[in-house]
Amino acid sequence: MGFDMSYLFLVMLPGMVLSGLASMMLKRTFAKYENVGTRKNMTGAEAAQAMLERQGVTDCRIEAVSGRLSDHYDPRVKTLRLSEPVYNARSISAIGVACHEAGHALQHAQGYRWLKMRSTLVPVTSISSKMSMPVIMIGGLLMTLVPVLGMPVLLFGCALFAAAVVFSIVTLPVEWDASARAKTAMVEADIVTHEEMQGAGSVLNAAFLTYLAAAIASIMTLIYYLHRTGVLRMLLSRR
Repeated sequence: MGFDMSYLFLVMLPGMVLSGLASMMLKRTFAKYENVGTRKNMTGAEAAQAMLERQGVTDCRIEAVSGRLSDHYDPRVKTLRLSEPVYNARSISAIGVACHEAGHALQHAQGYRWLKMRSTLVPVTSISSKMSMPVIMIGGLLMTLVPVLGMPVLLFGCALFAAAVVFSIVTLPVEWDASARAKTAMVEADIVTHEEMQGAGSVLNAAFLTYLAAAIASIMTLIYYLHRTGVLRMLLSRR
């Protein structure tokens, strides 16, 4: 399981390029609408609050956090955390991001099953994502010394990495649904006009591409590991 050039050219570089392009598109789209205001002139925090109140969600806190594009919803404490360029900003970009995160709060309030599944996977993924690479490396070393011990360790490492892959896949419907809720609610709550929603929607679509790129990159990496360990060949031979 030593390093080989196929991993570099078939997995690592394509994954880096895909993730880099998605990140660049998000930053460019966010910047494009970062200085474009709306008719209602709401801040990101005000827009998120208006969206939640219209849906009857009154127990969600909204607070500012440091960083850029560090916005997230914490279901454990029902708190919407908006980054500095979003919380007090009155731009289309800020409103789009804030309403997207409010969409996660709505998912939580309404028991959206994919969000429940992702929340369940969080503790497992936090451990498996840290352990998978060291275990795979140890397994690779053992394969050259004691193959009979190396294979089980490699398989365990792949299983750990697979848990992180599952998390990235489950994240996709969660993020897509939150954006869909935001796009509808922004107009229904009179936060933005139909024309302004197009710009906010562009920001949300660009954000989703970053999650999609991450999922694809993780799947490619898992396939590589399964190929190198021989598991993929074994699975295909059984068909």
